[in-house]
Order: sequence, then structure tokens, then C-alpha cells
Amino acid sequence: MIVENGEFIMTALEYDDPNCIHSARELIDYVNKVGFLPLFGNEIPGFSVEEHTWYMGWWSGNAEDDPWMWREEIAKSRKVAYGKFFDKKAGFISLEWLPYFANYRRDGYDFDALYEDGYASRRSKKIMDVFVKNEEEIEDEDEMWKDDLILSTELKKIAGFGKGGEKNFPGILTDLQMQIYLVMIDFRRRINKKGAEYGMPVSVLLPPEVVWGYKLMSSAYKEKPEVSGERIRKHILKLYPDADEKILKKMVR
Repeated sequence: MIVENGEFIMTALEYDDPNCIHSARELIDYVNKVGFLPLFGNEIPGFSVEEHTWYMGWWSGNAEDDPWMWREEIAKSRKVAYGKFFDKKAGFISLEWLPYFANYRRDGYDFDALYEDGYASRRSKKIMDVFVKNEEEIEDEDEMWKDDLILSTELKKIAGFGKGGEKNFPGILTDLQMQIYLVMIDFRRRINKKGAEYGMPVSVLLPPEVVWGYKLMSSAYKEKPEVSGERIRKHILKLYPDADEKILKKMVR
């Protein structure tokens, strides 16, 4: 997406372009093929969902054509991970590559160990503590969190942010996604006192270990974090050999 004379212009494709992605299912397949992909155009040409989709589909409100709506469907499918993963902006990561991102971005730390060693803020811990569950409550991985999903608007209140409380909830939430401690797994509208839905859909987040299991998320811990980082960097260069090294570092870190 570029800005010209104050207007946002999509750097997307014509509908009949042979490289154009036309559905959420096709996008999931493409993410699994390339490994990971930011949602919007950036400083690496071609490295985005935007540049592989129909420009007229965006924000059309038509679920079949609108990539903005696809992201909700894809997050709910849990077939790939969705969150603010790239330079604090949204994108997708395949389950094959998610453990490498987790290992690199976390520097090999689970969140509790990160906090205990003084590398995580108190505000981050207040958010992560909301997701702590007693082990006997989550014996069945297929059932855990089934009925306890929390809208991000409610998470803000429960974690003690907002008026009279902690500050910078959006920033802390983004940082936790960048470190792969949280991912977006659903979008739901808020419910008023009469039980009716209202407003725009709001994100629902969970730790990826809850969604896909600790075994998957820790599977890259066997290698040094910097090795995982270099693996990601080389993969982007394989797909986009002209990518600038400074931009690569910004997108990978």
C-alpha cells in the first residue's frame, strides 16, 4: 500500500491475473507454500498478501473477495498463525515456520522464564497471567479454552489496563505477538446488556501453545535462536533475492 497525495493506493493485482489469489483457502495454501507473509505491502516488493490479491476486493465487504475479511476466517481456521508478526504489523506464518519464529523472537525463552530473568515487563506479565490455567483444567487439549475465549477489549480490563490502570495496552499486546507469545485466533463482535452484538469484530488472542500445543511450539528450541533467525533470513532471500539486508533485519527481528 502506498500513499499518493494523501490517498492510500493498493499495490494489488487485476482479478484475472494468473498470480491473483481469490479466496481464503487459496491464501492459506499460499502461506503454507512460501512459509510466512505480511498482510500489507512493505519495503520488500512482492512480500505481502496485498500484492497477490485483487485490488478491488479489499474492504468490499464481500466475504468471497475481501482479504480483510479472509484474515478473520483464516485466524479461526488455525491452519496458519495470524498476528502482528512483521515490524509490528499483521501477517501470517505457517505452522512449519512458527516454531522457528518463536525460538528466534523469544531468544529461547518461555514467557515465565523470560519474566523471571528480568527480560519481560510487569505489564506484559499482567496480560500473560490472564491466560494461565491450572493443569488439571486443561487435560483435554481439544477442549481447553473452548468456552473461555476473551475479547481483547475484555482482556484489557481483566489485565488492569485502561482508565486508572496500566498504560499502552495496544503496544504491549503487539510486543507479545512480535515475540510469538500471543496470536489472534478469532474475531468476535461485542455483546451489549441486552445480549445483542454491536460494533466491529474484535480480536481474540491466545498463547500459541494453547492453540497448537507445546510440542510444536518448542520443536525449534533444539537449535540456537540465532540459527533460527538466520534460517528465516535465508528463506526470505531465497524468495526475494534483491531484498535489502537492513529491511530484512527489520522484518525478521
